[in-house]
Amino acid sequence: MVFGRWFLLAACLLPASCAKPPPERDRPRTIIVSGDTAGRIVPCGCATNQSGGLPRRATFLEERRKREDIVVVDVGGASGGTTPYDRLKFEAILRGEAAMGVVAHNIGRAEAQWGVEELRRLRDRRDLSPDGTPVPWISANTTDAEGKPFVEPAKTVVLGDRRVLFLGVLSQTFATETVRATPPRQAVLNVLRNHAGRYDHAVVLAYVPEDELRELAESLPEVDAVVCGPTGQPVPPGNPPGRTLTTSATSQGKFLVALTLPADRNQTVGRSPGPGTLRGAIVELDERYDDDPTQIDNVRAFYAALEQRDLSPQDTPFGGVPGPPSEAWAGSKACRNCHEEEYRVWKASRHADAWDSLVRREARYDPDCQHCHVTGYGRPGGFETVALSAERRGVGCESCHGGAAEHVAKTSAPTPTARRAREQCVLCHDCENSPRFDLDSYWNQIEH
Repeated sequence: MVFGRWFLLAACLLPASCAKPPPERDRPRTIIVSGDTAGRIVPCGCATNQSGGLPRRATFLEERRKREDIVVVDVGGASGGTTPYDRLKFEAILRGEAAMGVVAHNIGRAEAQWGVEELRRLRDRRDLSPDGTPVPWISANTTDAEGKPFVEPAKTVVLGDRRVLFLGVLSQTFATETVRATPPRQAVLNVLRNHAGRYDHAVVLAYVPEDELRELAESLPEVDAVVCGPTGQPVPPGNPPGRTLTTSATSQGKFLVALTLPADRNQTVGRSPGPGTLRGAIVELDERYDDDPTQIDNVRAFYAALEQRDLSPQDTPFGGVPGPPSEAWAGSKACRNCHEEEYRVWKASRHADAWDSLVRREARYDPDCQHCHVTGYGRPGGFETVALSAERRGVGCESCHGGAAEHVAKTSAPTPTARRAREQCVLCHDCENSPRFDLDSYWNQIEH
């Protein structure tokens, strides 16, 4: 990992209840919104030009703090699942957000899947922030199974000389057995009414599908912006005349939304906030941004927790369902007796050294990386853990040809994917982890 320069600067934020807005200054006032991190603490690292990651996000924020007053919030969707592996990663993401000064984190679909009790437990974990403050969950329309709110509906933050009200909502389609959701629009209106006269701008963090985003924004001319999460690709900020600004921060944390408040406070103060008061831009966290050292330490702490646990595939979302005994893995050495030349070609290939790249990146205990850098991940006779599966490290013969235990015992029995070896390539060489992958040219390098 490349370490970037890190500047520790104080954020110009105070809770609205603690201080009156200071006099207007020339510094811009900007709201930075992240969302749909989906468990991506860092980019995969298997290819160049990959975007995203908490280390780059922190560097971007510190660069903006040099010249602007900023407030950082998250629209939700931080974790990638609910397995023990996802739990460790979710906690690391929350620690990273706390170090970056996130002041409000909306309950998204991923958060709701953890359930009310787990969200309460995480909220009260004092080790998830540098100063022991609770996780700043917000949601205006979620309740427990008994209809009682379990997090704050909104939060007001002083940004420069403005009071910004952040409200969170979750689509009713993403409700769970323990996390219920009421209609988002009415929940927003209720919060606005309860905070009347106590804010200058209102921003809704809405974890809703894109069609609901448009509908919600059109039905809420009372707010300045509605920022969404699960749209697949980021939605550029736009606010047609008379309409509320809409945008989205999404795609595994690769993109952020930056919303700049108007320079003239008189544009909003003394009247009801509404459309046309904010300007927005999408920011891609690409290679322009170095890695922040504090976030690198957070990633390494996450890797240390993984090493301590040495998780099996059953503790991750990548293990899948083990195949039948007839597809059991035998290991590449079992192929050598009958396929000596093919074994030699494989041994000289980068596939055989795939595990070493994880060691160099300090990611050998990360299941998200393991399942494409080992042989037979989670399958009978395949990779189980680092401690138990030394001979299954690396991309072996069976990664292309399928579990060969039956073939080794009875050579007339073909391996499961003997005639479909080429098709296995794209299971790992996908557009995300291998964007420049060309099947024909790469196949020529390994064909035997």
